[in-house]
Amino acid sequence: MAKFMLAGKADCPHYAKAELLADHLQRCLPNFKVHKISILPDEWTEWLDVTCKRNGWKHEQSPLVWRELVHQGGKGLLLGGFSDFLEHCQDYYGITSDMPSDMMLSIAADNLKTKMDLIVEEQHLASLIQPLHIWISGALSPTCHILIPNLLSAEVFPQVSVISLHLLELQGNVEELQGLRMEIEDLAPSLLHQVTVHTDLDEAFQEADVILLLDDCWTDEREDDGDEEKKRKVMERYGVYGQLIDTRANKKVKVIVSGGSFVNLRCSLLVDGARSVDSQQFVATATQLENKARAIIAKKLKVRPSDVTDVIVWGNISGDFYVDLQRAKVFNYDGAIKGPAFYSQPVLKICPDRKWLEKDFQHLVQCQHETVTSKTSRAAAMLAANGILAVLRAWNGICDPDEVLSVGVRCPGHYSLPDDVVMSVPVRFKDGKWSVLSDVTVGDELNKKLQLLASELRQEKELGPENCPVVMNNNV
Repeated sequence: MAKFMLAGKADCPHYAKAELLADHLQRCLPNFKVHKISILPDEWTEWLDVTCKRNGWKHEQSPLVWRELVHQGGKGLLLGGFSDFLEHCQDYYGITSDMPSDMMLSIAADNLKTKMDLIVEEQHLASLIQPLHIWISGALSPTCHILIPNLLSAEVFPQVSVISLHLLELQGNVEELQGLRMEIEDLAPSLLHQVTVHTDLDEAFQEADVILLLDDCWTDEREDDGDEEKKRKVMERYGVYGQLIDTRANKKVKVIVSGGSFVNLRCSLLVDGARSVDSQQFVATATQLENKARAIIAKKLKVRPSDVTDVIVWGNISGDFYVDLQRAKVFNYDGAIKGPAFYSQPVLKICPDRKWLEKDFQHLVQCQHETVTSKTSRAAAMLAANGILAVLRAWNGICDPDEVLSVGVRCPGHYSLPDDVVMSVPVRFKDGKWSVLSDVTVGDELNKKLQLLASELRQEKELGPENCPVVMNNNV
């Protein structure tokens, strides 16, 4: 079989003449096949240059004709331009073209009009698709790799028909990002519309409906950077992020901050920068701490981690926090009193060792993150990804509306907390919004802890403006 590829400028008369000759041969010869590629005039030079470089050819004019070696494999065999194709058809098939010049020009004009009409139609069809735009910063992090296969599913976004995924890694390796894009496309998830990659802020968070911020360290970070220098970089970058979200994202955007450092601070900076977006749209995940606490309690009580529920985390997610068990329940506990699978007992009732709960338990949860990191030589990516998915499912109304999650939020008017810090508190999600739990007992002792944690968060946020200018910079 002879398969020819015919490419040319849409308004090129020679392309029009070659096209008609190829169509005639295809009608007359059963084993002659041609595939035509019409290129807009202003895109032709770039397309030709890329195609020739990829195949090792040299060609300068329209049209370009080559033969695909269908049964032999390998790259195509360059035939040449219009004259070469005409000569080939004359020599091999005894057929040529005697089309007059005025007809060539007329067909070339029709080709261009048809090409433009097709582009307009494609743009119209594309405009009918309204994908959910998800942006992920820190796209090359291990958390992102674990997160994406579960993220692009109806289990997380039940009311969504298509998703456009945008991967952002500032100053990241473009080849790595492109490799990740190809891997995601190879997954062929049913909801995926497209994947784009970005290494600067030119289009960051454009039309964003969901933003997942995973970047808490970056390429220019040095090992000898102190905490203040790291905090300065965080404040600079997230100050810019907040401004971009304010001007580019959907006003109902859902923003989730995750990571291992300055989680509350990063979320707070976004709220400060995106003043036109409701602060209810910003949360920081603390579910990874809940899960660590559940695992430790489960080990103590000899049950499964999933048997422990309603653990509350207060405070700084990546700093000092307090795990509150006043609502915590345990199922399937093998004690003096047993019941069916739905029967639960308060953790504080069946674990009377108060010293362990107040001292050792709190310390164990604090140390668990360091232990996981040291044993795996990487951040607890699975925990972080699981936490993000848990928050998204709750936010999208998939989970039980009575389920309690700990998330970092601004909660003015609750628990006498200051208005200007993001603090981990217990919330419920309902109808796409979260609300702080009102039926939590905050006694004097817990209140003192909360005020101390809030004070530490406020101190963490303090950094002289002369050291942290917020500048719109693509290399932030």
